[in-house]
Amino acid sequence: MASKITSVPFRGTPEQKQQLMNMINELKDQPGSLMPIMQKAQDIYGYLPIEVQTMISDATGVPLEKIYGIATFYAQFALAPKGQYRCSVCLGTACYVKGSQAVYDKLSELLGIGDGECTPDGKFSLESCRCVGACGLAPVMMINDDVYGRLTPDMIPDILAKY
Repeated sequence: MASKITSVPFRGTPEQKQQLMNMINELKDQPGSLMPIMQKAQDIYGYLPIEVQTMISDATGVPLEKIYGIATFYAQFALAPKGQYRCSVCLGTACYVKGSQAVYDKLSELLGIGDGECTPDGKFSLESCRCVGACGLAPVMMINDDVYGRLTPDMIPDILAKY
């Protein structure tokens, strides 16, 4: 499932738009080019906000609702940006049994966002995952490449303060 729409403002640059338009012009007449165009657009912007979907629609003639349908159907596409610090809480069996849902809920409360969302300042994003391969440290969360284990909800404020 694609991530939710966010309140983070679109910050596309003229250079990104030019890169997108060059790529669309190169691919648009090829059969089956919509998915590669969308994938490359996400590579350029980091996600597929409605502004980028509209640019793709306008440049290719593909209806916006078809582009949106594809963006929300495939898990590889994100409608919201990822934060500078990506918080991922494992909700797999071992972590869940040891209390990871409470850790996730505390993060969500402190950041004011839900799964797949990004804080308005673009600093943090939050997602749940099913396993990070550190079951012996359950419950586990990652912030970018930093792994935190044996967590309790009361540890979360101090961890976030480091970032």
